[in-house]
Amino acid sequence: MTFLSRRKLLSTGAVAGGMLVATSQTYAGTYDNVGDASQTPGPHDPREEALNPDELNPPPTDHGNLGTLKYSFSEAHNRHTDAGWAREVTVRNFPISKAMAGVDMRLPKGAVRELHWHKPAEWAFMTYGSARITGVDAQARKFVNDVKAGDLWFFPGGIPHSIQGLGPDGCEFVLVFNDGNFSEDSTFLLSDWMRHTPPEVLTKNLNVPASAFANLPKKDLWIFNAPLPGSLGADLAQSSQPFVPDSYSFPLMDQPPIRTKSGTVRIADKNNFKASDVMSAALVEIEPGGLRELHWHPTSDEWQYYIQGTARMTVFAGEGRANTVDFAASDVGYVPRAMGHYIENTGKDTLRFLEVFAVGQYADISLTSWIANSPNELVASHLNIDENIVRGLPRTKTPVVPA
Repeated sequence: MTFLSRRKLLSTGAVAGGMLVATSQTYAGTYDNVGDASQTPGPHDPREEALNPDELNPPPTDHGNLGTLKYSFSEAHNRHTDAGWAREVTVRNFPISKAMAGVDMRLPKGAVRELHWHKPAEWAFMTYGSARITGVDAQARKFVNDVKAGDLWFFPGGIPHSIQGLGPDGCEFVLVFNDGNFSEDSTFLLSDWMRHTPPEVLTKNLNVPASAFANLPKKDLWIFNAPLPGSLGADLAQSSQPFVPDSYSFPLMDQPPIRTKSGTVRIADKNNFKASDVMSAALVEIEPGGLRELHWHPTSDEWQYYIQGTARMTVFAGEGRANTVDFAASDVGYVPRAMGHYIENTGKDTLRFLEVFAVGQYADISLTSWIANSPNELVASHLNIDENIVRGLPRTKTPVVPA
């Protein structure tokens, strides 16, 4: 399975723009009370409008302003080094994203994300290639493993770790932190700490000669090139405690999915990925025409990352407010806790995206199963529909429909 992480719509603007504008015209042709918002005589940006047809010309069911529900990694500032790069989506450029922040990072073969730690927990999804990750827990137990596209890792807050791109072409991955204020620029780096500690203290603490620190880096490394590592066995043999009790990595694609005729859902939370006790996620795949059913999450905000395909989401916020947003690869979406929503595949290819949560236990509530499991006559009187229709609804959750 190939995971795509870079949005390509702008490079194929004519095709993508035509497809997305057609979506907007579908609304205009279906609902009589929708004006032709494409007739914009003043200054406007056709490229952005082509990417956001349902914001330019929303369905009549939309009302109010929920703020920005989408921000793209493709629009984020990219921090480059000679060895790799990273770009981030945080509360600074995506104000609604208060509970979580995201980073898209590329490490070519041999490139290392320097040994470091940070206050928030780090949840990761590999979108491309392979990498070696290392960590050491509070009991000085060592963790080393190789991860590939589709794998996850999780490091609790404060646990020091590193990431290195392996052959043949390194890796790319998305990191999610359970703090919207997090920034890659503010992590605790090994080289930075050593550089800001008096040499005599380093000598005393590590019990090595002062000459050992004569060539410390003049600035922090962050991402840098290094020799490729040896075998996993050789790395683990360097430690007297080479195993943590719960693995920090998880092969998500090896898990049997929840499957319907319209798509699949794979869930990773503390029940099957025990180390990830404060964050959880689902990888959703929706076939053309399919829908991630109307639902909400009762315990956490939802941070989304769109890997492949195009999508439409409407978020219902109560008080008569609802907004519709379009997504493509490299976009980040956000839904505040308990707000109802759906995600629909609007393209011709399989839609793949991540749902990430700042709680260890995954939970969602389905609109269909809610009303199907409520008294039939009560629901019928609420919606003014035939009671037999309510009786025929499925009473178990079907995350991707049609089933």
